[in-house]
Amino acid sequence: MLTLSPRRIPGLSALAKDYDAILCDVWGVIHNGVAAFPGAVEALRAYRAGGGRVVLLTNAPRPAEPIHDQLAKLGVPADAYDDLLTSGDVTREILMARPERAVLHVGPHRDLALYEGLPIELVDDTRAEAVVATGLYDDNVETPEDYRARLASLAERRLPMICANPDIVVKRGTKRVWCAGALARVFEEYGGEAVLVGKPYPPVYEEARLRLAAVCGRPFDRLRVLAIGDGLATDVRGAYGQKLDVLFVTSGIHGADFGPLDDPDPKRVEIRLMDEDLAVTAMVSRLVW
Repeated sequence: MLTLSPRRIPGLSALAKDYDAILCDVWGVIHNGVAAFPGAVEALRAYRAGGGRVVLLTNAPRPAEPIHDQLAKLGVPADAYDDLLTSGDVTREILMARPERAVLHVGPHRDLALYEGLPIELVDDTRAEAVVATGLYDDNVETPEDYRARLASLAERRLPMICANPDIVVKRGTKRVWCAGALARVFEEYGGEAVLVGKPYPPVYEEARLRLAAVCGRPFDRLRVLAIGDGLATDVRGAYGQKLDVLFVTSGIHGADFGPLDDPDPKRVEIRLMDEDLAVTAMVSRLVW
């Protein structure tokens, strides 16, 4: 059940018996971009040990294969989940369905795996038929303002943008870094048309339903699926739009808004949910069992 006044639970075990599967966010819930949260890993393992199934859903703008490797390096083992779906996976399907073949890639070199095996030619600004944004070239030092003039020029040419990560900002350790969604927002300010792929938008959930049905071995039943996430604009809004129950992890990207990370103020959470026109099922400071 979704509510504006969610109860605070001690851990996932308080809800586990009510759901056959979990659709779980990654960055901010399972790791912080630097290392895994041990309690979150153990919570997912315990849930699976009890017969539950776990599909990870991330706005990472790369196919799942390199993300499996990244998770392992951060300390998230393969036995913590059953399947992994990325916004990059869905972006590849969208690129295949579109007519443009000459693409300007805006993002770091590590995201080039997005195009492997696709009939796509990566070109410069002058030859581009479309723009694919996966992030900033160097998110350690750059901001969206560094891209404003270039994005204005691309928007003026009426090139479509496919944004493979709708996140605006994430926390890497204790530092906030800008994401591709922030570039899409600037692009739209200049009249550009951006197709945003990933949470909270429906296409990624259409694929997630298929993945959940596959790991559960039966048709998708939204009443038996719990979404877990920390981002109100992405994880929570996307799940809310799909009418899924939601466990809101308060210590993630919005942690500073709710008081002490391990003792969030329920009233602040309630007010924020009202302001965002959202509802969740329960809240937990960190994902633990």
